[in-house]
Amino acid sequence: MGKKASSSETPATQLLRSLGVAFTEHPYEYLEHGGAEHSAAVLGMDPFSVVKTLVMEDQDGRPLIVLMHGNKQVSTKSLARCIGAKKIEPCQPEVAQRHSGYLVGGTSPFATRKPMPVYIEESILALPRIAINGGRRGFLIGLAPQVCTEVLSARPVNCAIDK
Repeated sequence: MGKKASSSETPATQLLRSLGVAFTEHPYEYLEHGGAEHSAAVLGMDPFSVVKTLVMEDQDGRPLIVLMHGNKQVSTKSLARCIGAKKIEPCQPEVAQRHSGYLVGGTSPFATRKPMPVYIEESILALPRIAINGGRRGFLIGLAPQVCTEVLSARPVNCAIDK
């Protein structure tokens, strides 16, 4: 797999480049259902700093994105309380793909098909750098976590629980 810019361009990387955001590219061998912990292991990264992009929906079916540490999960009850929703649940994969425009396992929070509110686990913002999906399966990008608040207007929430 070449390191040519054109071969790695995704809507997410195009958006970040157009905004002048610095990021590093980390391709890896994708594993079905491997998740953030698999990508962290093969790339030699801490799963706490590999951030998953989760497409969820509220009680009215309105989509939203949650950015969570790779080795944690979302307390949907805590998240619902934080954002004033009655209920939050993960979207079915095909629904998530319709909202984001990305294949599940390759979902980036950047340049989604539909604009969606983005929530970020607040402890992610304390990390010096994060790795997050770059818009394709087997492709993470490394960047400062503040990019999520600056580019996505991500709102900090406190809803992480141990797996």
